[in-house]
Amino acid sequence: MPNKMKEKLSRGEVVIGSFLYIPSSKLTEIVGWLGFDFVVIDMEHGPVDTSQAEDMVRAAEHAGATPIIRVSHNTPHLILRALDIGAQAIHVPEINTKEEAELAAASARYGPVGHRGLAGVRAAKYGLHEPLPDYAARANEDNMVIAHIEHYRAVENLDALLAVEGIDIYYLGPEDLSNSLGIPGKSKDPKVVELVEDSIRRIAAAGKVAGCIAADAATARHYCELGARYIASHAIKFMSQASREFMKEVRT
Repeated sequence: MPNKMKEKLSRGEVVIGSFLYIPSSKLTEIVGWLGFDFVVIDMEHGPVDTSQAEDMVRAAEHAGATPIIRVSHNTPHLILRALDIGAQAIHVPEINTKEEAELAAASARYGPVGHRGLAGVRAAKYGLHEPLPDYAARANEDNMVIAHIEHYRAVENLDALLAVEGIDIYYLGPEDLSNSLGIPGKSKDPKVVELVEDSIRRIAAAGKVAGCIAADAATARHYCELGARYIASHAIKFMSQASREFMKEVRT
């Protein structure tokens, strides 16, 4: 299926999605039907194995959301497995240097621009739908790489990272940035806020797509005003908040 998220971004639109760290294809499908543009299947912080992730990818596809997988490390075989089961984009953590960004970009693409291994797997419809050369060319065009800017060293190297071909989205992680500054969990600290906001502006000014996590609509709108066009959230958190408000009103 076409990468709907990439199509929207190419038109200059903002895309909104949700992380999911609970291994559930049903929950993935629900999030997709709610209208989110993408679902990030979290294999870094969540207990999701490859088989479960594959079912979650199917569920996202069925509900019309672009399936994305956050791998646990910038390692070629992890990126290969995520894309082979059908993810159309990958979140890659801890991209701090130009070399690390180049590795992620190359691991996600077939030759001549990358070194991803080629096989007739699920992403290629098991080799039954089109010749492998056609699939490889299409995958190189459709798949996306999302680099995590979550350490102060990445911000220091941002200009070099922005020059790397094959990185489609630069995603700011405020919590990890706070951790790298020695103030873990204090994502609202002025030092963290300044790093995030300045980075979004720089990414947008370079003509690249900036992204960030947003806990609420006001924060999401603020980041969009700064130039971000990839907004991630936590649908489960929103469900929890709505449930608490419901219980509070009913029990009052």
